Amino acid sequence: MKKYISEIKNIVIIGLPIFGSQTSYMLMGVTDTIVAGRANTTDLAALAIGNSIFNPLWFALSGVLFAVTPIVAQLFGAKNFIEIENKVRQILWMSLVVGLVLSIILVNIGPLIKLLPIDLEVSVITSEYLKALAIGAVFMGLFTCLRCFSEGMTLTLPVFYVAFAGMLINIPLDIILVNGLFGFPKLGGVGCGYATSLIAIFQTIAISVLIIKSQKYKKVRIFKAIKLPKMETIKEVFKLGMPIGFGIFIELSMFSGAALIISALGVGVIASHTIAINITSTFFMLPLAFGLATATRVGNLIGEERLLDAKFSAGSSLLLCFMIAIVTTATIFIFREFLVSLYTSDPEVIALGVSLLLYAAIFQIPDGVQMSAVGSLRGFKDTFVPMILILISYWLIALPAGFFMTYGVIGPKLGASGMWIGMILGLTVFCFLGIIRLKRVIDTNLKTVMT
Repeated sequence: MKKYISEIKNIVIIGLPIFGSQTSYMLMGVTDTIVAGRANTTDLAALAIGNSIFNPLWFALSGVLFAVTPIVAQLFGAKNFIEIENKVRQILWMSLVVGLVLSIILVNIGPLIKLLPIDLEVSVITSEYLKALAIGAVFMGLFTCLRCFSEGMTLTLPVFYVAFAGMLINIPLDIILVNGLFGFPKLGGVGCGYATSLIAIFQTIAISVLIIKSQKYKKVRIFKAIKLPKMETIKEVFKLGMPIGFGIFIELSMFSGAALIISALGVGVIASHTIAINITSTFFMLPLAFGLATATRVGNLIGEERLLDAKFSAGSSLLLCFMIAIVTTATIFIFREFLVSLYTSDPEVIALGVSLLLYAAIFQIPDGVQMSAVGSLRGFKDTFVPMILILISYWLIALPAGFFMTYGVIGPKLGASGMWIGMILGLTVFCFLGIIRLKRVIDTNLKTVMT
């Protein structure tokens, strides 16, 4: 038991700052929503549509950069600091390209937005908002690369400091730019886009200064030289990163698809579903952080050639995330009425929201455990098969099952509850498949070492 406690402590030390960083990113979005919403409903609607376009694009393109964490983690465990420098210097060029491509898309996506069945004013604001985000797209890519580099070296606290500072600065920036204070033009919701870009620039500069100045990075000086990317590195990054990005896209599409499936059930149902998803996502942030921390921890141990310890760390992470999921399940179940009442005063929405939170509570267990398994697999640099498993579980099981149960295609018509049952089913399948895959990867690595 002492060994489990010790290993869980190692994961928590890495993971808590990641949780702080993820919370900071989330609060930036919350700030944008509140400030834009107080400006007017049209700006809020444009912001929502803009983010629904931006987020899938961002994760689809930037997914390759998430490969930096397992690459650096294994090299850091092996104390191969020179190779870390070489890899990160090359990947920084790739992050620059990712940002440029995203920027070009955002600037030119306006004509497509006009084709959407939305109000003309909303489409114009959405296009301008995305153009404002395009200014910071390159810096978003660079920051993501540097953040993942730092986290791969277990230096998650500096990233948290930068993320937290960015979140704090974003508050006055939003208020000033949206409302046109201190002589600035009144930009409405578009101001949130400019604020986000300015924060991306700030965070990139801040993390770069920390990497250059802090003694914690003294063994790895990535800015002392310039190295163009080699084909070998490009292939490695795409091999690891593309499945991560596409996996996130599949997950996002499941939630988007669920919302579309129940959209015909009425405004009240959509509102209740949105509240339940929001609460679920908030509680998921803790297992998400520890899953990401596990990728670093397992990668470090593999780099040190301590495969048995890596196996034990993966098991400890599963135990940790399972215990957290039990606590969050109980919390949501006990306080479900209070939680829903924070979002709305509509009795009908509260009643349905409370019933959906029963499913959201159950949802926490497979969701938390699967994140641990995914994190461990990333530490082993295994990302392609998990992507296939996500595709099967979410697109071929969760969404079809949810649709059938929602509208009674097979069995009774369950409404929004049917969609949640479908998502739980798909997530549970992926959870078990992920654990089976993790066991196989660990056994294969151990056999390779022994032979």
